[in-house]
Amino acid sequence: MNLATLRRISGSTPAPATGERCEMCAAPVADEHPHVVDVQNRSLMCTCRPCYLLFTDQQATLRYRAVPDRYVSFPSFRLDQTDWDDLQIPVGLAFFFTNSSQERVVAFYPSPAGATESELPLATWERVVEANPALRTVLPDVEALLVHGGEHPTQAPSDDRDGGFTAHLVPIDACYELVGRMRATWRGFDGGQEARSALAEFFDGVERRSRPAVTP
Repeated sequence: MNLATLRRISGSTPAPATGERCEMCAAPVADEHPHVVDVQNRSLMCTCRPCYLLFTDQQATLRYRAVPDRYVSFPSFRLDQTDWDDLQIPVGLAFFFTNSSQERVVAFYPSPAGATESELPLATWERVVEANPALRTVLPDVEALLVHGGEHPTQAPSDDRDGGFTAHLVPIDACYELVGRMRATWRGFDGGQEARSALAEFFDGVERRSRPAVTP
């Protein structure tokens, strides 16, 4: 093959693809794109809209499930300090979701090491759900209940508060985003001012997108 032929071939070769692509079909996706959850290994996958729509049936027995874009607030949410202590979460922030593979509710909270799983006492969690029936609408694997309380949720809640917690239903990818923000900004033992500012900005966005829940 002579030099002229090599130049002709190299000139016709398409430039390498840039930007994000669907992890299922490799189609280009925008910066804002949907996600699906691989329920077997708990990974989050970026997808194009057509691939996302294949997995929107939450009742189907599939390995992948589409993450809804649903934000819900619970204005009448009831949780006191005793219940929070019984949940054994050392800071004032955690997210809870049902892991269908393990058939149980799991909880994660921010820490200097990233997202830390808490051994959730199921009896206490059932008591919280009984007091807040609307929590039963949270979809397994793809949605989570985000609970926080106190001025600085990266620290332990104050013992003199009663019922000072708020809760939101959020897509599970929002929790991944929160974990990423905490990992990038956490400084020192309690997170520091940068982490608290990032947290406040995140919750401002959640509040703007949320709609009040309808109690069953």
